[in-house]
Amino acid sequence: MEIIDRIIDNVQKAIRGKREIIELALVPLFAEGHIIFKDVPGVGKTTLASAIANSIDAKFSRIQFTSDLLPSDIIGVSIYRKAEGKFEFKKGPIFSNVLLADEINRASPKTQSALLEAMSERTVTVDEVTYHLDNVFFVIATENPSEFTGIYPLPESELDRFMLSLEMGYPSAKIEKEVIKRGIIDPAKGLEAVATLDDIFAIRRKVQEVFIEDSILDYVMRIVQATRNSKYLKIGLSTRGGIEFVKAIKGFAVIKGREFIIPDDVKRLSFYVLSHRVVLRGNETKFTQEIISEIVNEIETPI
Repeated sequence: MEIIDRIIDNVQKAIRGKREIIELALVPLFAEGHIIFKDVPGVGKTTLASAIANSIDAKFSRIQFTSDLLPSDIIGVSIYRKAEGKFEFKKGPIFSNVLLADEINRASPKTQSALLEAMSERTVTVDEVTYHLDNVFFVIATENPSEFTGIYPLPESELDRFMLSLEMGYPSAKIEKEVIKRGIIDPAKGLEAVATLDDIFAIRRKVQEVFIEDSILDYVMRIVQATRNSKYLKIGLSTRGGIEFVKAIKGFAVIKGREFIIPDDVKRLSFYVLSHRVVLRGNETKFTQEIISEIVNEIETPI
């Protein structure tokens, strides 16, 4: 779709040399999911989130997760209005279209869990009252590596709510030199919108209409079952993970300009869908990527 190319081209003005990452980052936006980046600080994750929000004319919120952050700092708080004799709910930053949960694993598990209902149901419940979020609600979380100090690992149930897990990686030496020479701290700030939220709804409808043959769906199911039966994994893909897998490959197909799924879509997305959901056995020495590659490659590809 032309509108998708316009969004990608616009984001590339702020994130140079990362078209593949931009395409993958847009998959959850178009397929109604969320994304988590597991990477070192300072490689452009915040810039990417801001660039996506600016490109689609969306309301953008950034929350810096810290050890003293409270759930009310995210969701909002009820304030008593003495003159009126009643409580008034003041909405928090979660009431946005694109939410950047920066360094999410620096906050306590109680605060992390404040996102769960919103990510799953697009609602927030406070004092037994349920508030609906906008139909476009896209969480982009960043997670510091486990070797960093002052972090709280995300539980499996929360990780399972992210459609994809990505790494930005460092830019090429040539592009990094250009970025450092320019010295612009926030290149996404000046981006103008090239799409609207209505355009996102139209793309989402296209994603829902993507055709998946039974043979390819069976292929996905064999991968799901293989993760559960693998001798290297303690926990395999959940049913929710399987649903997110299919939604993700449909979104990827639309980005590639197709109305149907091919086996390469499944292979291309498998690591990004599976890597943060599977759990290695305690004594396992193989890397997650190696295990997932073996699982996918050992399963016969449908013709």
